[in-house]
Amino acid sequence: MPLIQQSSYRRAPLYQFNGHLQTILPGTFRKVALVYERERLELADGDFVDLDWVDKGRRRLVLLTHGLEGNAERHYMKGMAKLFTENGWDALAWNCRSCSGEMNRHFRLYHHGEIGDFNEVIQHALRLKNYEQVALVGFSMGGNIMMKYLGVHGKYVPEPIKKAVAFSSPTDLESGAAWLDHPSNRLYKKRFLTKLSAKVLAKAAQFPGKLNTSKLASITVWRDFDEYFSAPLCGYQNAAEFYQDASARNFMQGIAIPTLLVNAQNDPILTPRCSPVDLSDKHRFLHLEIPLQGGHVGFELRNKPYMWSEYRALEFCSED
Repeated sequence: MPLIQQSSYRRAPLYQFNGHLQTILPGTFRKVALVYERERLELADGDFVDLDWVDKGRRRLVLLTHGLEGNAERHYMKGMAKLFTENGWDALAWNCRSCSGEMNRHFRLYHHGEIGDFNEVIQHALRLKNYEQVALVGFSMGGNIMMKYLGVHGKYVPEPIKKAVAFSSPTDLESGAAWLDHPSNRLYKKRFLTKLSAKVLAKAAQFPGKLNTSKLASITVWRDFDEYFSAPLCGYQNAAEFYQDASARNFMQGIAIPTLLVNAQNDPILTPRCSPVDLSDKHRFLHLEIPLQGGHVGFELRNKPYMWSEYRALEFCSED
């Protein structure tokens, strides 16, 4: 599909005058009142993920995937779940391995290209509830996971999956990793590195001798973290192999259902390569929308109960 030339997201609130504020402030101050019912899904390899449901007994389901070091409690997850359930859908917000408050069992963590766990969650939801219609919505890393899954499975995705929406998704991991080292992104880099280092140390304690945690102190560029820790914990030989296999951009040609990718032009974390205009121009199913503003998983609206991204996803998933 051609690039959507004019986004319906016009501008952020005036006090959010740049991409950094549009990224940070919505998650800092927003509170969404929503109660989940938790279910533990035992995976085929003996590990587990935790699923957070809003089960209203509907025939339609929105399945939500969070971003790096996020979880189902993030405001963007709960906001999306709440709006959809107010409009005739059930919602399932799943937590990647290690992200639900309890460390997973195996010597592995979640990552941007982990579509096996995602597939098990989808299959479980369809067996359990027999939904007639499923929409997939992913945020940042979660959008990348979702689009890689759709690209790999192509026309063989389960029939009930009709639409998909990704927001602020780093579809090209190599360029994104390099850009995270830019001085303007030091806050995000430090936050991610702190959180992920804690998980590396926890894994090292679980599996003594399998990780050289002394390398944590020597990391100066993000690629080093992926080389020393992301790659071995995710089953890759090195960072280059990880970037190649985990980047949705390398698989999106195979997407065979209507899919909307929304990446803001002023997103402080993403690079232009994460918004593949050349691919969308020639693609039957890929819609690409690049608002001028919005930050990274921001898209706040003035005096509205929901984010623009939440209204946009519901609109796209409800279209015939």
